[in-house]
Amino acid sequence: MSALVVGQRWSVGRKREVVLRLLRGEPVDLLSRELGIEIYRLEEWREKALSGIDTALKERTGDPLAAELDHAVKRVGELTMEIELLRAKVGHPGPFARKRSRR
Repeated sequence: MSALVVGQRWSVGRKREVVLRLLRGEPVDLLSRELGIEIYRLEEWREKALSGIDTALKERTGDPLAAELDHAVKRVGELTMEIELLRAKVGHPGPFARKRSRR
């Protein structure tokens, strides 16, 4: 991996490769000289990568509260449809419908 031309940006993929090299134990000062990047920036990339790993590992899959909420929302939808079908069958427009005057 070579240094970039002045004004050229580092892609995510190139940063990932550099961070992986750091995590494998390559000295930060040697990488800094090889790539022409300041040590503080390399350490910043490493810290961001590690915090991203921590965040990803903290995520829960199959959260029971989310599953329960999904089930409740589905049930509310079913009941709403049932009510609408029953109203259509009975012929009542609903509790807030305008009534005709009897005059």
